[in-house]
Parts: sequence; C-alpha cells; structure tokens
Amino acid sequence: MDRANIVVTGASGRMGQMLVRTVTASDRAVLSGAVEREGHPWIGQDIGRAMGGAELGITVTDDPLEAFATAHAIIDFTTPAATLEFAALAAQARAVHVIGTTGMSDAELAKLKPAARHATIIRAGNMSLGVNLLVQLTRQVAAALDEDYDIEVIEAHHNQKVDAPSGTALMLGEAAAEGRGVSLDAAADRGRDGITGRRTRGHIGFSAIRGGDIVGEHDVMFAAAGERIILRHVASDRAVFARGALKAALWGQGRKPGEYDMLDVLGLR
Repeated sequence: MDRANIVVTGASGRMGQMLVRTVTASDRAVLSGAVEREGHPWIGQDIGRAMGGAELGITVTDDPLEAFATAHAIIDFTTPAATLEFAALAAQARAVHVIGTTGMSDAELAKLKPAARHATIIRAGNMSLGVNLLVQLTRQVAAALDEDYDIEVIEAHHNQKVDAPSGTALMLGEAAAEGRGVSLDAAADRGRDGITGRRTRGHIGFSAIRGGDIVGEHDVMFAAAGERIILRHVASDRAVFARGALKAALWGQGRKPGEYDMLDVLGLR
C-alpha cells in the first residue's frame, strides 16, 4: 500500500478538523472521506472550503457506508451512539476503526466486540504518546506504594467537553487500580459534596475541572503523610491526539481483527 485512505468522522468538530489537517499533511495517508451527521450545514460542501481554506476535493457526506467503502481506516472522535454505528459499517468494509470517542459505558463497549471479530479496532481514551507513558508510570507507582498513599486523579478540559471524568482520567484510574490489584469500579470515588465523612482508605478519587479552552491536563497524585508524588501530563495542542490517531490508523494496516489500544501501537504493552 502506497498511502492509506483515511475517513474522518465528525469532521466539523475540533478534533475532526485537526484530523483533516493532520491526514492531508501526511505523506503516508490520503483523506478519502469526511462524514458528518444528517442535517449538518457542512453536508455537500468541500471539507477544505468548509474549514475556511482551500478546496481538498472531498465533499462532506452524511452517508458513512459510501464513505467507508474505499477506506483503509476510519478515525472516529464522535459520540458513543455514532461510534457503535460506525463500528458495524467499518467491520463490513474491513477497515481499521480508530476510536477516540470517550464517555462510552461498559454496555456500549461490549457492543464493539462483534465488529472486532471482523475488523481491527484500536480504542483509547487518549492517543498521545505522553499520556500512554503516564498510564504505564501510574500503574508502576501504584504497584510500588501501599494504601498509605491516597490516589487522586485530577483532570482539566475546555468548557465544551460533555463527559466527566475524561476518558484519559479513567485510563489513569484503571492503571492505578491494576497496580493496586483492585477493581476500579469498587475503588472509584467520583464526586464529593457536602458532609462526606472521611476518605475511605484505598479509594481512587477523581476531580474534573471544566473551563475556557483547556486542551487537556491530567495529574495523578499519590498523597501520604509528609509527602506527595505527582505525575503530570499537559497537552497544549490537540494535534498530539491527531498525530497519535493517525499513527494508530497506519499501524493497524494488515493486523488481525481484534481490539487493540495505544499501548499496542506504541509497543509499550
């Protein structure tokens, strides 16, 4: 394969537009499609022109089946319901499905499994190299420290983000739980308000901040009497997520059907 045909779903969104720019700038990929929801004002327009630039020769469509027909990969940062629809269509097309959609429930994630029997699915709450290294470090530090160290995951995002905790925060919480050898469902403390009583020993706490145009900041704090260890990642440009997603789409070419994540892509597993 000379260059991979890439379809971007949710093309008008912040991440969608960044993905379009990243794919068109790549010498290893070609933008072959741009998908938006039915009724969106960009439908029928050239994606480059709709984004305020030069024409790219790709018309925004609300027909994912047609767009996926010639795709080698679909990069999808949309909504859980849309992602499930795209997963079935990507599997029909035998295209790699890179999923950056967050806020998916366990039941929704389970619905991806039939598609993964026929296609390569690469899903991660965060596509950046730095965050995935942070996940590994979190797991290792949690394994090394006992429950005398309280774990808190603190995340900050822009004021348009609709889910909390963020997908990245949940990745970090899961890594901490794995390091401790516990279930995150049993250990997670996702909110405190009013007279909550003392912190439960061994719990993994989450705090979510929403404001302005914050791209993404994540801290994992291990706090004990007399000291704190803080692991931190700050994203100042969402291009890091787009580059990671494109890397995943290219890595997935020729892989066996199944579910993968960025640790697989980056060789960190």
